[in-house]
Amino acid sequence: METFIHRIPKAELHIHIEGSLEPELMFELARKNGIRLPYKSVNDIRKAYKFKDLQSFLNLYYQGSQVLVDEDDFYRITWNYLQKAAEQNVRHAEIFFDPQTHTARGVKFETVVQGLHRALKDAERHLEVSFRLIMCFLRDLSVADAMETLEAALPFKDWIIAVGLDSAEKGNPPQKFKQVFDRARQNGFKAVAHAGEEGPPEYIWQALNVLKVERLDHGVRCMEDTELVKYLAQNKVALTVCPLSNVKLRVFESMDQHNLKQLLDAGLCVTVNSDDPAYFGGYIEENFSAVQQAHKMDFTDIYRLCRNAFNAAFLNPAEKLKFLDELEEFASGLVVP
Repeated sequence: METFIHRIPKAELHIHIEGSLEPELMFELARKNGIRLPYKSVNDIRKAYKFKDLQSFLNLYYQGSQVLVDEDDFYRITWNYLQKAAEQNVRHAEIFFDPQTHTARGVKFETVVQGLHRALKDAERHLEVSFRLIMCFLRDLSVADAMETLEAALPFKDWIIAVGLDSAEKGNPPQKFKQVFDRARQNGFKAVAHAGEEGPPEYIWQALNVLKVERLDHGVRCMEDTELVKYLAQNKVALTVCPLSNVKLRVFESMDQHNLKQLLDAGLCVTVNSDDPAYFGGYIEENFSAVQQAHKMDFTDIYRLCRNAFNAAFLNPAEKLKFLDELEEFASGLVVP
């Protein structure tokens, strides 16, 4: 099973690039850019990775992001993630980035996106990992700030496939950003949103009906609403679930309690992703392994999760068919289609 999980072709649809900043690179970039961190060593940073909820993680996440200053910094963090993803046979990655985290401290929007895009193009060429880029709005900031960020993104809309919504969910319902998402769609962006991680099922309904998202990031609390589960199943709305993150942030107390297998068995289009792998103890392969072991998932379960991800990806039909054929060829004889 470990070999199967390692080798099976994967798509990752929920990865925050700032959340892939490993402590070693964080220290290196802090020294390079003359930024003082409140930690003396890599071990001190890792000891801080004990989170009681989403907000306690975000405090450290934003602090770490301060070391990203110039285009090369954004290139390096992206390239490091993509190398790791390629090692774990991620064939396609859809990467979130949070421009407001950087523009708020004087980093130009184009500095961020140009560094990311250059690394993504290099990975496509040298690592054979295809990509899409998704720009997220920080939901705990103002609508005006989000709209300003959207305007800054318009010259780069050929590089950015979709907009998303992340950061502190409690008290920041999706409907707050209706105007921003309406304008984004008018400009050709697809839409996704974090909903139903810490927030209630009502936030999922708002993401679907008000923001008109095509995919839900997390969405695990949908099981509290029977009608919502039926809707998600009937409309094949994908959930980009992040098991290690959910346990680390106390959405579930243990992997045994995680509802991913329940969601899969309910016929939902569930996918496995790493969220913020540097902070939560693992990349996509470690997430697959953790949930597989906790729920005794078989080859067919893992195959279904991978197939769901390729089907839910923002790929054109020819690209999607290519990856699905690759998946079928790998799994032939090992799974029940």
